[in-house]
Amino acid sequence: MQAEITLPMQLTTDAVEQTEAFGAALAQQMLQDSTLPRYVALRGDLGVGKTALIRGFASVAAPGAAVRSPTFALVNEYRAKGARIPVFHFDMYRITDEDDLYSIGYYDYLDRGICLVEWSENIPYALPEEHLALTIEKDDPAQPDHRRLTLVIERC
Repeated sequence: MQAEITLPMQLTTDAVEQTEAFGAALAQQMLQDSTLPRYVALRGDLGVGKTALIRGFASVAAPGAAVRSPTFALVNEYRAKGARIPVFHFDMYRITDEDDLYSIGYYDYLDRGICLVEWSENIPYALPEEHLALTIEKDDPAQPDHRRLTLVIERC
């Protein structure tokens, strides 16, 4: 995996480990570069590797964290002992409106750490004005582990 991520970027991965490695590289970059948005809007169908990418991210930002999809909890917090920045992992798959966001305290998290948000396409009205948008797509039916990752900075 490349040492520095240059935006916008697109890359392909052929294995879960490569997707995790990209997540780790992204975490390293975000922790070192305070000018990058602290919000990553993750987009992609079921099973494309969003949680795998977050597992890689957490391996750097919160080593030892047990990463799992927060489908029913809606948000998981990962924090390494002594870490200065917590990571908040959201799953917006079941979110239907603004009231749902208020009920989980979503807006209270936005300035408290790094937010990694699966199914962010379900809450376009609630995305920060500037954020990283990461789309993960399976792009070759003959290779089930082949993915295309596209990372850009979006401004609403």
